[in-house]
Amino acid sequence: MSRAFKTILVTGGAGFIGSNFIHFLLEKADFDGRIVNLDALTYAGNLENLADAAEKFGGKRYFFEKADICDRAAVERIFAEYAPDAVVHLAAESHVDRSIHGPEAFVKTNVMGTFTLVDVARAAWKGRTDVLFHHVSTDEVFGSLGDSGYFTEATPYDPRSPYSASKAGSDHLVMAYRHTYGLPATLSNCSNNYGPYQFPEKLIPLMILNMLEDRSLPVYGDGRNVRDWIYVEDHNSAVWEIMKRGEAGRSYNIGGENEWENIRLLDRLVEIVAEESGKDLERLRALIVYVKDRPGHDRRYAIDCSRVKKELGWSRASSFDEGLRKTVRWYLDHAEWCARVRSGEYRKWLERNYSSR
Repeated sequence: MSRAFKTILVTGGAGFIGSNFIHFLLEKADFDGRIVNLDALTYAGNLENLADAAEKFGGKRYFFEKADICDRAAVERIFAEYAPDAVVHLAAESHVDRSIHGPEAFVKTNVMGTFTLVDVARAAWKGRTDVLFHHVSTDEVFGSLGDSGYFTEATPYDPRSPYSASKAGSDHLVMAYRHTYGLPATLSNCSNNYGPYQFPEKLIPLMILNMLEDRSLPVYGDGRNVRDWIYVEDHNSAVWEIMKRGEAGRSYNIGGENEWENIRLLDRLVEIVAEESGKDLERLRALIVYVKDRPGHDRRYAIDCSRVKKELGWSRASSFDEGLRKTVRWYLDHAEWCARVRSGEYRKWLERNYSSR
């Protein structure tokens, strides 16, 4: 079985994973159809991530629609106008710390937004089987692991934060629409992504930029929390394989098979930033400070991704060291992007150009 798509609707396409996925489809994947980027352009959505795609493919293979996935009328209009035969659902509130302080937005976007999308897709596709709704989720829905073991597709859900609970709810909605209404749907749960265009609230870009500015490098608790890391392009290549050949109604774990304690990751990142930027290694190490742990901080995540490897033949292309170095170089080479995102200049541009849309 191999699916081919004419028009793919990517929700959250101006965000970190979404913009990288659109670049991947346009530049590296075996796809020659159209992409519609649906994004509400909240704080983490950045159209500058796709400026080159808009210039090269705009109006031909790439289209942008500013809309909220909770706005049913807008989603229905986009389905009617573009007639997508695939949806890649990436739009989400995704920062755990922010979900602890303001959980309502996470429930609204991640649960109600997903409901709107699957319900509109079900109505628009009317029982078609040559279409696909692919939902991108997180390994955090599985809860926390001990010192051994791995998350598999059969691991029971045990979310521990408002963010992971909202993503668990969206996962269940998608699969419920598959089983109740026959919606052709696949699901992937991925480990921590890193790479270009990531908003600098997340660990790796935050630490890179803090090092470049001689700011402190805060580490939660004892720094021994373990995460599995995957380079964003490797994640997106796995999503694409699932979309083409994954079995409808099936979920797939996507991981880097690459566990790192946070403090060990930071230490390696310090070494690479020092090498690439010329900054003094020991001065960077002296910036590391331990801070009070966040509430409900899961101890360890680790992904068993054997299903996507064995059934679909996927494998990651970048080692962690290669991916980290490419990421550091990208942030060093895109200082202007970082400054505009962090200073608010991008938001001012956005308000001038998109406030009435």
